[in-house]
Amino acid sequence: MKSIASTSGKILDTAQSLIVAGGYNGFSYADISAAIGIRKASIHHHFPTKAELVAVLVDRYRQQVEVGLNSLREQFPSPAEQLQAYLNFWQTCIRDASLPFCVCAMLAGEMQMLPEEVASRVRAHFHSLAGWLTSVLETGAQQGLFRLHKQPGEEAQMLMASVHGAMLSVRAFSDPGLFSTIVSPQITRLMAPPH
Repeated sequence: MKSIASTSGKILDTAQSLIVAGGYNGFSYADISAAIGIRKASIHHHFPTKAELVAVLVDRYRQQVEVGLNSLREQFPSPAEQLQAYLNFWQTCIRDASLPFCVCAMLAGEMQMLPEEVASRVRAHFHSLAGWLTSVLETGAQQGLFRLHKQPGEEAQMLMASVHGAMLSVRAFSDPGLFSTIVSPQITRLMAPPH
């Protein structure tokens, strides 16, 4: 039974790398087969369709993100520290190329072409992330740590767009330093003392 789990895990890991590199339409089962040395029929055994494979992958990714965000709440009592830790996570992933792009952000770029079972999960990821960011910003504002210029939900959307836009710029210019250049002013603006 362990080999089945590890095979499906390898398939998912490989699919995730391929999606981060080229999106939903940028890979096939042949690419996964070549990368991990198993037959396409074996991949179909675990995941009968590409849509099913990517749906399971997004579910797994969402669970990992949820665990990660919850651990930030447990590790850091301050909303300002939670937010900085979230940004530091992405900065590290981009710098060391361990996860240079959010899987769901990559898929969102192809939203109109995605099967609904994948698209709905991608939307759910962004709703969940926006909810977490909104909660962090709201709590931080209540504690006097953040100065919000708009409603917490709008600030969360702006921050989320900055983070994912920074990923695009890093990729376009092959410059990991751009992530901080783009995102840091957002944090500085939020942390500014009240007038």
